[in-house]
Amino acid sequence: MGSRFSATFDQHALAEIRRAAATGIYDIRGAGAKRHLPHFDDLLFLGASISRYPLEGYRETCATDVWLGTRHASKPIHLKIPITIAGMSFGSLSAQAKEALGRGASIAGTSTTTGDGGMTPEERGHSSILVYQYLPSRYGMNPDDLRRADAIEIVVGQGAKPGGGGMLLGQKISDRVAEMRNLPKGIDQRSACRHPDWTGPDDLEIKIEELREITNYEKPIYVKIGATRPYYDVALAVKSGADVVVLDGMQGGTAATQDVFIEHVGIPILAAIRPAVQALQDLGQHRKIQLIVSGGIRNGADVAKALALGADAVSIGTAALVALGDNDPAYEAEYQALGATAGAYDDWQEGRDPAGITTQDPVLAARLDPVAGGRRLANYLSVLTLEAQTIARACGKSHLHNLEPEDLVALTIEAAAMARVPLAGTNWIPGANPIG
Repeated sequence: MGSRFSATFDQHALAEIRRAAATGIYDIRGAGAKRHLPHFDDLLFLGASISRYPLEGYRETCATDVWLGTRHASKPIHLKIPITIAGMSFGSLSAQAKEALGRGASIAGTSTTTGDGGMTPEERGHSSILVYQYLPSRYGMNPDDLRRADAIEIVVGQGAKPGGGGMLLGQKISDRVAEMRNLPKGIDQRSACRHPDWTGPDDLEIKIEELREITNYEKPIYVKIGATRPYYDVALAVKSGADVVVLDGMQGGTAATQDVFIEHVGIPILAAIRPAVQALQDLGQHRKIQLIVSGGIRNGADVAKALALGADAVSIGTAALVALGDNDPAYEAEYQALGATAGAYDDWQEGRDPAGITTQDPVLAARLDPVAGGRRLANYLSVLTLEAQTIARACGKSHLHNLEPEDLVALTIEAAAMARVPLAGTNWIPGANPIG
């Protein structure tokens, strides 16, 4: 029979059946989808040659800045680079990790984001631009922090678990986390899957207006959605008054949720960007209401491809944690003691991260030096930006936002259909025009 029972019942499927039968509980883990999904690697850029004219990298500039929240806010955000740090909570991350994210983002001239559980002094104190997440749980939420933030992000959904709430297991609920969330120490905390005071776009419009009043109409209001029905969800976010829409694909990570959620709910970010952009274009709001996309961004090519498809900026989470030192091979022996290996450790919910990032254990958390971690993150953001600039210059663009779908081709029929760009070597966009 060979090395596996069947293609359907492979070793992973068999192991999961046995685990479920033995324990009677579903599997919980962190990080993002592990199955192979269409992604930015399935796209290629068409660099300039004779029919297009490239920019000389040493003489001609390629701008990278972006304004966010120009629709309504009296104080929109100006970032030096179109790469932001996604929302990750204090609770899921250590205080040292939150501080390091703020330090690195500030060096790079971009923003970082709070998460479920409120704003910490470390994060606010070391983030030159801080976005405050307003989540269904309302953990740690207070009007003073709304006013102290530079923007507000209303979280409707997350790419790893659209339609579901977050989890923070009891072993990570320290005295400080419990106090910030106003919940008992050591008890599992599950966030609500929907906001308690609104159920649709009309109510959301009222909520956005309330937040504008609280913050004196200064702060940009983001609406974050998990990628499922991007055309309609983006259109309704626009109708509700959002200044910025954040679209998170299923490759995005999470601190903890059901494995079945991570692998089987939502759609890849590659499939979500073009419908989202189409919604903005149909409403006459593309580039007026900014679109930030996230979910599996790893390198400057991913950044450039997302912008070429119509996004204004991208957001990173998992990659930022790796830049800080998560899954560092230096801790290989300790990862193996936990039953994992460096590069595969995803039990962030357990709070035993040897790198001191996804933990509340004071001994482990002390391993992360926020200053050094911030420098590593800033280095990584610099490389992403330089890589994206290199590609843009090769395509003859003087700003990253000048990249466009015409600069791209796809390697697979699936990617061509999702990104709505031609299959390489043809002018065929599946579902859009005849084969030629």
